[in-house]
Amino acid sequence: MDVLTEEEKAARLERGRLLFAKHAEFLLGVVALKHLPEADMVEVSFAGRSNVGKSSLLNALTDQKGLARTSNTPGRTQEVNFFSLGKKGEDGLYLSDLPGYGYAKVSRSLVKEWTKLLKSYLRGRPNLRRAFVLVDSRHGIKESDREIMSMMDECAVSYQIILTKVDKLKKSEQEKILQKTKAEIAKNVAAHPDIIPTSSAKGDGIAELRAAIADLVYGN
Repeated sequence: MDVLTEEEKAARLERGRLLFAKHAEFLLGVVALKHLPEADMVEVSFAGRSNVGKSSLLNALTDQKGLARTSNTPGRTQEVNFFSLGKKGEDGLYLSDLPGYGYAKVSRSLVKEWTKLLKSYLRGRPNLRRAFVLVDSRHGIKESDREIMSMMDECAVSYQIILTKVDKLKKSEQEKILQKTKAEIAKNVAAHPDIIPTSSAKGDGIAELRAAIADLVYGN
């Protein structure tokens, strides 16, 4: 992104705030492409390892604590869950919560089905502007994250890394994992270079993520 003035930065953050001030609601969960909602609004998706904090992030973004269910049981999300923000024709937005991955107790057959669904979704969703891949800042990019990133590279889907739970790290540790992550994704063709550190508990990075999504809805 081009270097912005302080006034432009403030305006960009305000645009993101206004977008997510719109009413958000759960739309549907799908296990097959034929059940996908119409591709009539801009869409962004959220992917990440089980228990990385996707539900908490969605709740923080929309400022609705009960929008996305949170659970201490890894692998709870076993379908693509869609949420709508705003109304059609009013710069509305779809948010999709992809199945959690990287959990050893999930059967291989289920993983195979999830992978098939994800590839079909990523390749066949024309209104999908960006996928956000959530990575636990305490652990960094794991092999299962690399697999989903490779899948998105293969499907030519633009994706951006979101570091979660940064409140659990000291400032020096946050900077270290940020630089390490930037260096690793530099070789991934579909990866967006900007990484957003977040904390759903403390609110860190939420305004910046809202602004990044608003850029996709309205254009930079």
